[in-house]
Amino acid sequence: MSPLRAALLVFLTLLAAPAHSAVLVGRGEAVDGDTLILRGEKIRLFGIDAPEHDQTCDRDGKNWDCGKWSGQQLAQLLRGRSVTCEGDAHDRFGRLLAVCRVEGQILNAALVRDGAAYAYRRYSNAFVPEENIARSEKRGLWAARMVTPEAYRHPEGAGSAPTAGAGGCQLKGNISARGERIFHSPGQEHYATTVISPSKGERWFCTAAEARAAGWRPAAR
Repeated sequence: MSPLRAALLVFLTLLAAPAHSAVLVGRGEAVDGDTLILRGEKIRLFGIDAPEHDQTCDRDGKNWDCGKWSGQQLAQLLRGRSVTCEGDAHDRFGRLLAVCRVEGQILNAALVRDGAAYAYRRYSNAFVPEENIARSEKRGLWAARMVTPEAYRHPEGAGSAPTAGAGGCQLKGNISARGERIFHSPGQEHYATTVISPSKGERWFCTAAEARAAGWRPAAR
């Protein structure tokens, strides 16, 4: 084999090689509902978003420490067990973004399914099926009213009405000045500044299908 052909073969092999993944195994300690410390490294559970530790929610008209509760749910899943976390990227805070498993159970999915965290659609739809189960059965956070974790962390970008609808539903069903029924999804241009006024017939929706069935159309941008 010529030197040139050998070099080309090595280059193609490197291109085909998978990205390096970090794998950590040991006893984990919960920081909040979506973050833990394992072997001295802080890990952010990928694809989910939980209330901040000091965040509160409204459950049956009473103040509920939902952020603390969410962290307790993760701590309970970790307690006395070995956890394996695998990821190949870090967030802007230096935390490893990972999928973690305990006794064959994926922690990310378990927390969403139990209503202790939301599927973080901004980055992944992997845990949407678990969220659908939690929402339909009103588990955990879905039985309360709350500011979404992202809006809680960044109130300056949440507009004048950051609170999600009952059960954490996040689609805003707005009625325009011309009487058009339009729903806005998180991340769209006018989502943050859209204010929902139930007295005007406006409402929150959990899914696009639900909004369409009620006569609302999606916002163009």
